[in-house]
Amino acid sequence: MKQKPLILITNDDGFRAKGINELIKALRGRGELIVFAPDGPRSGMSSAITSLTPLKYDTVLQEDDLTIFSCNGTPVDCVKLAINEVLDREPDLLVSGINHGGNMAICVNYSGTMGAAAEGCIFGIPSIGLSVLDHRPDADFRECCRLGIKVIDDVLAHGLPHGTYLNLNVPVVERVKGLKVCHQADGRWIKEFKRSENASGHPVFWLTGEFRNDDTRADNDMLALDNGFATLVPCKVDVTDYQFLKELRKRTEE
Repeated sequence: MKQKPLILITNDDGFRAKGINELIKALRGRGELIVFAPDGPRSGMSSAITSLTPLKYDTVLQEDDLTIFSCNGTPVDCVKLAINEVLDREPDLLVSGINHGGNMAICVNYSGTMGAAAEGCIFGIPSIGLSVLDHRPDADFRECCRLGIKVIDDVLAHGLPHGTYLNLNVPVVERVKGLKVCHQADGRWIKEFKRSENASGHPVFWLTGEFRNDDTRADNDMLALDNGFATLVPCKVDVTDYQFLKELRKRTEE
């Protein structure tokens, strides 16, 4: 008989977060689920790894086709440790999320959720990051689960190109207008810190800011999300600028 798909699940909000637990419920019955997630929030970790302290993990739950582990490391640590030391075979799919908060536009570069998806891609595993544009602990994940399952089933059936992983973002609406395949918006954060003082009068800075999207192209993910659509962006691990590569060679090579 054909082996059940092995699906590795992780996140950056910790294994107790509602988002990952709603994803687990949605995926039950689609394969053997291995959850290997941080023991607490690790948002904004991107592709950070732990090198100066030892990693450890604990078994939280073990049922038929579902095992949950918690780890003291980053999201990428979780992926590395699961694949190298815990799993007895390579996963057929890695799903990271569902994240509490959006990972659209440049946020993909900061996100621990997407860092984990990129790491799965580095290992040659079809990988997807899922996010909802809602930071509340009790956010509604139903639409993201519905659309996430659609994308997951497609990837399980058809795979992904080498070096490509997917970034799904879902807006906070009762039901999205549809799913659009988009490119990452060309925007950035501005006014990123709020300045205050500690008890000693020394300045301290809180991360805050507002997002500025200067991208006027019709198919950017920020615009689609603002208009009530969910977005799916194919991302690449290889960050080489191939368009500029030839010109740079002419300018610099001897």
